[in-house]
Amino acid sequence: MNRELWLLRHGKAEHNGDIADFDRCLTAKGERDVKRMGLWLKQEGLCPDILISSPAKRALGTAGIIADTLGLKKPSLQQDGRLYFQGIVGLKKVLADIPVSPGRVLLVGHNPDLEDLLAYLVGMGHLPGSAGPMMPTAALVRLHMPADWSHLPANCAQLLAMTHASSLS
Repeated sequence: MNRELWLLRHGKAEHNGDIADFDRCLTAKGERDVKRMGLWLKQEGLCPDILISSPAKRALGTAGIIADTLGLKKPSLQQDGRLYFQGIVGLKKVLADIPVSPGRVLLVGHNPDLEDLLAYLVGMGHLPGSAGPMMPTAALVRLHMPADWSHLPANCAQLLAMTHASSLS
């Protein structure tokens, strides 16, 4: 069975020292970039079977825009606290709990966790070099994964595509 894992970093969020990190919302630019990513996914005929988001406001806002743009039913959008700065261990636990049936799983979360998971699953030698972050805000990575996600070893995935919202017209 072919399975794909999609990692989407939330859109650009406000930076206001008076707001707790968890409660930071998307900026207007962040909303535009995420909408652009959602429209691109729709245009490419790419739709996840399951969408799981960090419960942080900026991640939920990102997931909601993607779900709305793709016309996903609300029950397909799930929240999981282990996607909010729990490191690779937390992310791997989320993945281990996903049933085998969904072919395309989209996680919406945060750096550095998403980049760390990407490097772990693919291996640094298989990632494109860049002066900036591998996954800037509203960036999407698609990975070809093994069928069983209960115990994911390092270097078990293949990078299919890396798309930055800033590169989409």
